[in-house]
Amino acid sequence: MIQWDGITEFVAVAETSSFTQAARQLGISTAQVSRQISALEDRLATKLFYRTTRKVSITEAGDLYYQHCRQLVDGLEEAERAVTQYQSAPRGRLRLTAPTTFGESRIAPLINEFSVNYPAVEIEIHFTNQKLDLVDSGYDLAIRLGRLEDSSLMAKRLSSRRLYVCASPHYLATRGEPHLLEELDQHNCLQGTLEFWRFQQHGMERNVKIKGSLRYNSGQALTDAALKGIGLVQLPDYYVQPYLDSRELIAVLANYQPSDEGIWALFPNNRFVSPKVRMLIDHLAARLAETP
Repeated sequence: MIQWDGITEFVAVAETSSFTQAARQLGISTAQVSRQISALEDRLATKLFYRTTRKVSITEAGDLYYQHCRQLVDGLEEAERAVTQYQSAPRGRLRLTAPTTFGESRIAPLINEFSVNYPAVEIEIHFTNQKLDLVDSGYDLAIRLGRLEDSSLMAKRLSSRRLYVCASPHYLATRGEPHLLEELDQHNCLQGTLEFWRFQQHGMERNVKIKGSLRYNSGQALTDAALKGIGLVQLPDYYVQPYLDSRELIAVLANYQPSDEGIWALFPNNRFVSPKVRMLIDHLAARLAETP
């Protein structure tokens, strides 16, 4: 294997014709430069410099070696510049995954904004409600909602979501408005993927088992059912907020409102986070914070 020890020192001495000047240029001691050159000459079994008390001059073999080493050093400097630029500006491929509805409605527009600003980043996004393994699946980033499971992944909170129990004015006029959690047994509580709804009572979290005539694994389908007056639903704000604002849905049980849940960016626990990932996370956090 080719050894690089001494090459930088050799090039510096060849270009300055001085061990002292080379040491000053490299920010090391003259003795260290001398040791590296001597070790290099021993390894090559070739004298690279003539040394006198007055000056240092390169040998014919040293000059030949310098021509090749200069190209190597130039290549190394170019490689370092490339890596530095790569670390300072986002570029390359970026793969992420996000929940389907939230991803399509809230994340995709922000990804498109980011893509306009940073066209050198090639982005692939996979919408799924499954919690994929980032490392095994080769993803750089995942958007997750709610409570996080323990894992080795790094997490940054981007924003938060609020759960609402709500129904249409027609349903509430027909069945009445619940004011206590115990009254939910008397209502048609439309189910999602969970068999319970989350609340906060007396400062403590409380899960209430519910039942109803419909069950969907789709927040959009549940929202539509609520708008049609079929029953109560508990859904995050990004499903129902427009309808709450328009009074097409009415929020109930406000006294039992659960704490806001996190919207998270998860990424592998690497020592260095690439600029494309870091800047996309910052972009998502800033833009999500602008939207209530």
